[in-house]
Amino acid sequence: MLHYAVVFLVVAIIAALLGFGGIAGQAAWIAKILFLVFLVMAVVSFLTGRRGKT
Repeated sequence: MLHYAVVFLVVAIIAALLGFGGIAGQAAWIAKILFLVFLVMAVVSFLTGRRGKT
């Protein structure tokens, strides 16, 4: 998930440099959403992960 967020961020930066504002905005929005999904999944994974023996 994080990989796709970085890919969309790079696409947004390249599109912005080339002057494609609409595409850059959409790619940046998708990257932000994917990063937020990654963060939520990481927190859930840390909270429900395997625990040591008690």
